[in-house]
Amino acid sequence: MEDTIDLDLSFRPVAPASARCLTPAQVAQYNRHGFVQPFTVYEADEIADLRRYFDKLMSDLGDEGAYGINCYQARMAGIWDIATEPRILDLVQDLVGDNIICWASAILSKRAHDPKQVPWHQDASFWKLSPARTVTVWLAIDDADEENAAMRFIPGTHDKGAMQTSAMGADSVFHKGIADAESHGAPFTNTLKAGQVSLHADMLVHGSRANLSDRRRCGLTLRYCPPEVQITDASWAKGVEAIVARGRDLHGYWRHHPRPANDDILQTTSPHVVGNN
Repeated sequence: MEDTIDLDLSFRPVAPASARCLTPAQVAQYNRHGFVQPFTVYEADEIADLRRYFDKLMSDLGDEGAYGINCYQARMAGIWDIATEPRILDLVQDLVGDNIICWASAILSKRAHDPKQVPWHQDASFWKLSPARTVTVWLAIDDADEENAAMRFIPGTHDKGAMQTSAMGADSVFHKGIADAESHGAPFTNTLKAGQVSLHADMLVHGSRANLSDRRRCGLTLRYCPPEVQITDASWAKGVEAIVARGRDLHGYWRHHPRPANDDILQTTSPHVVGNN
């Protein structure tokens, strides 16, 4: 991997004929708007078990884990198992292809009355990956809606290239954001019930407001891409612990990690921080 790799942030439409789980209409929605949702993956009893699991992880880390727990997919057996869940991968496969790399994950928790907002941004503009072919799965651990600051999308901004950013205020999680994002269209609130997922393209403009409600909003993001995607920065690559979630890696661009035996978050650390939603 070298810094000389050209950064390709273009969007490649998905061929509807290749889909086996998504309908042609859902593929068209993804191609046109940059996201598709909602899909129920986990039933009520399953997501209740996962919520207890995540609550324990965050509790074990204390203040360090109160807002986010980043990139433990190759260090925690429980997160590995979610990242390789067939019901999730069946959806991802229709957008990414038969061979799927999971290169990042993040537990993102907005406490009740959290004043911080996540400004409008495009994920792939922060990452050192090319071409931009990552699909993000956002799994709702809690119900997420407008009241408790669900993620919001600007539909159709995934194929417009990198947009200009400007400095954000003290109430922002990121120091830079896209100030005029809503000039590109009305926001869509990514309302999800606990156990449901959304999928969105890596250049789609998105963000979230402050959580002024009495309810927490917790979710898990999983970042998936085909193995032909390359890391363009060797120093950035040191913090990426990829797993082959499905199929094979025929390109050899990624360092892969087996399923960990560990499921105690206090026995390991996160290798990398990839951002918030």
